[in-house]
Amino acid sequence: MADRTSVLIAGAGPAGLVLGNLLRAAGIETLILERGTREQVQARARAGFLGANSARVLTEYGLGAGMLRDGSTHGTCAFRDEDGEFTLRYDRLGRGEQHTVYPQQRLVSDLVAEYLARGGELRFGVTITDVDADTASVRYREDQGRTGQVDARFLAGCDGSNGVTRQAVPAPARCARDHGISWLAVLAEAPPSMPAVTYALHERGFAGHMARSPQVTRYYLQVPPGDEAKSWSDERIWTELAVRMRTGEFGALRQGPVTERRIVRLRSDVVDTLRHGRLFLVGDAASLISPSAAKGANLAIMAAEVLAAALVDALKRDDERGLAAYSRTCLPRIWRAQEFSHWMIGLLHDQGGAEPFGSALRRTRLGNLRESRAHQDFFAENYVGI
Repeated sequence: MADRTSVLIAGAGPAGLVLGNLLRAAGIETLILERGTREQVQARARAGFLGANSARVLTEYGLGAGMLRDGSTHGTCAFRDEDGEFTLRYDRLGRGEQHTVYPQQRLVSDLVAEYLARGGELRFGVTITDVDADTASVRYREDQGRTGQVDARFLAGCDGSNGVTRQAVPAPARCARDHGISWLAVLAEAPPSMPAVTYALHERGFAGHMARSPQVTRYYLQVPPGDEAKSWSDERIWTELAVRMRTGEFGALRQGPVTERRIVRLRSDVVDTLRHGRLFLVGDAASLISPSAAKGANLAIMAAEVLAAALVDALKRDDERGLAAYSRTCLPRIWRAQEFSHWMIGLLHDQGGAEPFGSALRRTRLGNLRESRAHQDFFAENYVGI
């Protein structure tokens, strides 16, 4: 006999957990199915920069206690290239907004605990094997081998760009771009070496520095497509970071053991209709965005807020106008974020190869950002907001 629930949520990342918490606060019956274990979910080191609107959602709905207690505000970024370094106080530009730095694994741990405290049901170690978008019905297999089915009024696909809910969407509904750029994402047990997020532009490729906590720092290195993370030893990573960060000019990096190294391929795609029958796509399932502008988790949280309000209207008031408008509401935000992410890719990478035209364009973009208040305001408004 199939289980039944009002809203079935596939995936226990920020999108699914924020959605589940908002629905539970409204008294909506929910069930979250997650493929990974609780330990795996709460250990994923991903995004750590929350925009002003994301911080508002978490605070307003009682989900931000950990963020408010242990997060830190951040309102500056710096750029380095052959012309030197300059810093932007983006919290004094545009709309005057800033980021809150709070590691995603800690946010997810907070959201899991709060969801369970609100009476939500969350099953880990469950693989969804089949999705019927028209009936919001899924079949699943547990790690122990038991199979089952869940029938719901509505289904929220929050299981990422490679998840089964996205695969239930017809292929022609997707538009995508591979930017032909790869990063080595590094997490190091080392204090931040700089007071700000720092983007280094170098003829050998881009390098980035992002603090995650007083003891942990995220670094990025542009690497040739096809490179493998295992080919980058700790020594090789720190040596290359020193070159691209120009430590001879700006000071040495504070080093420590590398705890994570993985290859990130810069890709972007958008599912051009986020509703398919009773299925609604949220977060990376709806739109995969490159990490160049730190928008993924923020888009997920904003979409979860929109969908939660629409589902409450549908289930409590029999009003589906919000659900009908879900795609129209979210897609313009997604495309604005994609446009800025694409702009950042052009700013940070020489896509001209040996052709000097591309290098000159990149240097000009950075020069405009260094010298023009109009360009700085554009950057600040899009960097923090969506």
